Amino acid sequence: MSETVKTVTVFDRIWDFFASVRLSVVVLVLLALTSIIGTLIPQNQPAMYYHQNYSEFFIRLLDLFHLFDMYHSWWFRFLVLVLAMNLTICSLERLPRTLDLVRKKPKWDVNRFRTAKNAREFTVKGTADERRDVITALVTKTFSRPETVGSDKGFTLFSERGRYSRLGVYVVHASVLFMIFGSLLGSLFGFEGFVNIPEGAAVEEITLRNSKEKRPLGFKVRCDDFELTTYDNGAPKEYRSDLTIIEDGKEVLKERVIVNDPLHYRGIRFYQSTYGSVPGRNLTLAFTSQSSGMVYEKDVIPDTPVELEEGLGTFVLKGFLQSWPFMGQDLGECYVGLLVKGENEPVDVILPLHFARFDKMRKGDVSVEIVKYDTSFYTGLQVNRDPGVILVYLGFILMIVGCYIAFFMAHQSLCVEVSETPDGNCHVRVSGTANKNRMGMGVIVKKIASRLENA
Repeated sequence: MSETVKTVTVFDRIWDFFASVRLSVVVLVLLALTSIIGTLIPQNQPAMYYHQNYSEFFIRLLDLFHLFDMYHSWWFRFLVLVLAMNLTICSLERLPRTLDLVRKKPKWDVNRFRTAKNAREFTVKGTADERRDVITALVTKTFSRPETVGSDKGFTLFSERGRYSRLGVYVVHASVLFMIFGSLLGSLFGFEGFVNIPEGAAVEEITLRNSKEKRPLGFKVRCDDFELTTYDNGAPKEYRSDLTIIEDGKEVLKERVIVNDPLHYRGIRFYQSTYGSVPGRNLTLAFTSQSSGMVYEKDVIPDTPVELEEGLGTFVLKGFLQSWPFMGQDLGECYVGLLVKGENEPVDVILPLHFARFDKMRKGDVSVEIVKYDTSFYTGLQVNRDPGVILVYLGFILMIVGCYIAFFMAHQSLCVEVSETPDGNCHVRVSGTANKNRMGMGVIVKKIASRLENA
């Protein structure tokens, strides 16, 4: 007699590896440990923070394993992906047996109920035929529609409910998978950044929060107006921005943005985050001729050439900068311009707001000084894109539903045996079984028995 030997393939070995509960425990422990590390080591801080708090060797070691931005590292995503595969294969491994239990019509065996410890027995008046309809109706109302099996001495009612509650754990598994894949999708294809837009100006790129790199949006965002409301003591009460989306030279969307009420466009959300004031586009400059000592005040606007007297040249205002480094110091906010004279190379003119006579150090034929300037607000926007957020939300909903099914529902079976006694009455025995929360099933049996006895 020959025995058939099953060949174990590579696929079988891989399947068994990912179907292992031991793998689940190992991955969960590793994820817990890495989460502790991510808590102890502040994530996504400026480089200066790490240089002030850690040694050079430790910084290189942490950077080697991407521990400064751990939750976006390849190895953390790999662990999460392994957990998802493990959870999926474990579910697929056990799901067929559960479905068999759910689909198959139960084979009722009264002996299985006769050993139940929650059984209740009592006697009621009337024959089995007289009591049949009353008992059947009461079981249907308080539990579920029963199946009746007759006998010579009476009848037996079998009833069940909550058969599909066995699938609750798989709903929980599905919710975890939705959240995992949603977070991975957001981590891989989403971004988080910020941008400051002065009133009347438009931008088409933002600064990423973690890397400080510039990221194009593919369209322009213009701040048409900024409105600030304050309390009597001057503290900000509410601030809001009127934004316009411009794509291919056309205004496609106008919307007012306030705190907790963002603008949505092409999967990107623009949140009102902060605000501030910046010098405006119009300012008055004083040009002092070094040869004659004459001072000429002129109103200038960006990118508009201004001809100077005495053949001193042409001045063009190029823009505004938040800071300007000078000899290891930061001069702060400043305007930047160009002075062009004849065929000579244009000269950069730096005009700090807080150092009015700074340009005199240039010692040119003409020195420039800010006389006055207007100010305007800018709106600070937090910009997020998370394509996986819908999957995460769906995962949370499934988690609530699955936990309710798994913890508050059970597959319950009820048996009511009715047999006639020699004196023409009925002996009734009520018992039940459940795959979980057997104490709760005992309460149900007690309540149904009480109602049958008093019916």
